[in-house]
Amino acid sequence: MSTILVTGASGHLGRLTLRHLLERRPASELVGLARDPEKAADLAALGIEIRTGDYFDPDALTRAFAGVEKVLLVPTHAFTDRQTQHANVIAAAETAGVEQLVYTPIIRKAGSRFELPQVTEPDAFTVQTLAASGLRSTILGHPPYLENLPFYIGSEAFESGVRVPAGDGKVASATRADLAEAQAVVLTERGHEGKTYALHGGPPVSFADVAEILSEIRGTTVRYVPLSEEEYVERMIAGGLPEPAAAFALSWVRAINGGEWDEQPGDLERLLGRTPTTPAEHLRG
Repeated sequence: MSTILVTGASGHLGRLTLRHLLERRPASELVGLARDPEKAADLAALGIEIRTGDYFDPDALTRAFAGVEKVLLVPTHAFTDRQTQHANVIAAAETAGVEQLVYTPIIRKAGSRFELPQVTEPDAFTVQTLAASGLRSTILGHPPYLENLPFYIGSEAFESGVRVPAGDGKVASATRADLAEAQAVVLTERGHEGKTYALHGGPPVSFADVAEILSEIRGTTVRYVPLSEEEYVERMIAGGLPEPAAAFALSWVRAINGGEWDEQPGDLERLLGRTPTTPAEHLRG
């Protein structure tokens, strides 16, 4: 019997992955890791063992990984010393005798100069640390989540329009549910060790395309209104975001406008065995 452990079990992606794993493996073969197990009580009620562990506590991680064959490392939050935390997870997995570790960095095109503060550098560090370890690994590159679209365009887009810095780049976002399902496939099937996948959703859309989709949904015109970067940040702050969060949102919008994630679905569609959820389907709810 092989045991699969998913970190971040109380978060969106970890919880969804464990629920998809339940469709493929018995609960007795699944473990969730959480800093506060009470926040994963719904998973425990389904028979999944929830172990306590903090990425900053190597000893607790080593204990939590005991008897585990595969670990899914869900990245911790940005601006929280990701490098130290992820290095601790990898080291603990080695110490505990874990055979395979699956990691989910943001997709970055080969040769890209794109830098996202507190995301791309820790991701690169984690991938390099994992490659230098004794663990078998699989890298599942993620695009931006479709669920994060309101963060970029604001929650009042139906009323005020899609107001973002000008650009015609497209983004092939995916839902967390689709990504979680693909992760469950990789964790329960053979042949994925040593592979790197780019889990683009699709079809790729620009912010102007998003305005058109919202117009079709509402039945009235939702305008695409290009702003300067300064206007965008000011608008986000006026909407209640702290300045660092507004600047972080701008970094994502810049990358989208630059076409950083504009590829068609490929790896995600193959792993799912179906077409990923489209932006229009997601926005219609």
